[in-house]
Amino acid sequence: MLFQVTGRSNIFFKRSFILCAFATFGIYFILILSLFYFLNSSTFFNLLLSYRTLYSLVLSLIAASLATILSIAIGVPAAYALSRYNFYGKEFVDTILELPMVVSPAALGAMLLIFFNNPIGLWINEHLINFVFTIAGVVLAQFITTMGIATRLIKTVIDEIPQRYENVARGLGATPLKAFMMITLPLSKRGIISASILTWAKAFGEFGATITIAGSMPANTETLPIAVFMRLSAADIEGTVVMILILTAIGLGILYIYKFFAKRFPYV
Repeated sequence: MLFQVTGRSNIFFKRSFILCAFATFGIYFILILSLFYFLNSSTFFNLLLSYRTLYSLVLSLIAASLATILSIAIGVPAAYALSRYNFYGKEFVDTILELPMVVSPAALGAMLLIFFNNPIGLWINEHLINFVFTIAGVVLAQFITTMGIATRLIKTVIDEIPQRYENVARGLGATPLKAFMMITLPLSKRGIISASILTWAKAFGEFGATITIAGSMPANTETLPIAVFMRLSAADIEGTVVMILILTAIGLGILYIYKFFAKRFPYV
């Protein structure tokens, strides 16, 4: 009798939790499905293939890729330092990585805009690169909003790798750099790839900081998320739906393809 009660309890526990998972899926699925109510097939391809849409798409893809490369290039050594070394101010550095999570993207964009209006920022704009209302500002905004997240994700991966592997390599004569390149980096490869994809997806959908520092000029600094806002503000529902569908298809598609291959080739 006790085993029967326990078995039923386990089944109820399992089914109720699975139901919560499907409920989560259902909420987002309904939101996506509702878009098709306003989708007009006769104008869909005209909007999809218009120069303004294609420009926004290409700009979003390139900017997100550049921001991801920069975030990972800085995030890997920064994450390793935070994971392996003790230094003065480590706790403060580790905490400030959460800034993009606790401060809204629009606030980060405002911080950038304010910075480029002080003497140092003005000098950078005049003598190095102009970031205000330019494509460079799009990349910078996405980089600022993803750098801390990328570092945090990679640090979590490196934390799971036992440090004794590196100590053994150094005991055999390897330099710290060689131990990192030959031991830590290969072991954290899959985690870094995952962090890169999540960072790219975050950059691809970034809106608040981008529109604040780079503006919303069509065929110039208008990314897909900005295009969604601009078309919605102009009461262009069909155009808004097309932009959202493109964003959703690319973002979820990239994540799904990665998970698909990660399961089938777990050691690659």
